[in-house]
Amino acid sequence: MQTQYLLDESIAVLIPCYNEGLTIAGVVTGIKSVLPSARVYVYDNNSTDDTIYQAISAGAIVRIEHNQGKGNVVRRMFADIEADVYLLIDGDGTYDTRAAPELVRLVFEEGMDFVNGARQESTDNAYRTGHKFGNRLLTGLVQKIFGYVFDDMLSGYKCFSRRFVKSFPAMSRGFEIETEVTIHALELRMPCCELKTRYDERPPGSTSKLRTYRDGWRILMMIMRLVKEERPLQVFSLLGTMLVATAVIFALPLFFTYLQTGQVPRFPTAILATGLALAGGASFCIAIVLDGVLTTRRELKRIAYLSIPLINANRNNPEPT
Repeated sequence: MQTQYLLDESIAVLIPCYNEGLTIAGVVTGIKSVLPSARVYVYDNNSTDDTIYQAISAGAIVRIEHNQGKGNVVRRMFADIEADVYLLIDGDGTYDTRAAPELVRLVFEEGMDFVNGARQESTDNAYRTGHKFGNRLLTGLVQKIFGYVFDDMLSGYKCFSRRFVKSFPAMSRGFEIETEVTIHALELRMPCCELKTRYDERPPGSTSKLRTYRDGWRILMMIMRLVKEERPLQVFSLLGTMLVATAVIFALPLFFTYLQTGQVPRFPTAILATGLALAGGASFCIAIVLDGVLTTRRELKRIAYLSIPLINANRNNPEPT
């Protein structure tokens, strides 16, 4: 006998798709077999193959997002769909749909706002070497800066509470959406965890839409932007320190020359050193101001997050009779 929440229509399965006609039917069917009453949404992102036809044939609710990019699709899904729990899975057939009930259970029963499905390769060819290296590099960078919670930040298999989804700004356009999701959870200190899940290679004829260098660069730029926004005190203090240190390096020879001769012979260097010192001081001031702004912004985001009711609250805490 299945647990009540596995039969509850408050579970929404979200599948962003672009040219996944070969695999989408299997993903939809697999999800429906383990979460029979969940609503399965396929959002097509300008596919040129039969993705829409295959998804409808498998029983999914199909909608279209014309703005190209996974981030745009996820933003639209999060805005449009109302549910208690949101299961996000790629439509490429590489993720194990049998893990879906456990991901959902962790949100419903353990009170997690975000559960990440960390990929474990079933074969040596499941994970492209470039993608594996890039994932380790970018995930490790986020771990060092924002905290160690996730080993596979770029996984496309995730489960969210309503609180998370409706408080998430979703500013990304492409595959950097996974990075934005992870840092949002870490910065708000949400209850989150990671579950190891099987990861298979794509079937013959199916190709990855992720471009190792182009999308890796975009993800790196997203991390750098979020570091600037979420760690302004450290970033601008470091910049100020570098500017002041450079100014001192330029100014010291002039200072010793002045002590010996009473003159400042190199005015351009003196002007440069003065400008660098002033810029460094300004950077320290910016760091203090932005840190105060960040504190206020975090408080507002936290209030917005807490204003959303707990999922399944009435069922978990029934009224006394």
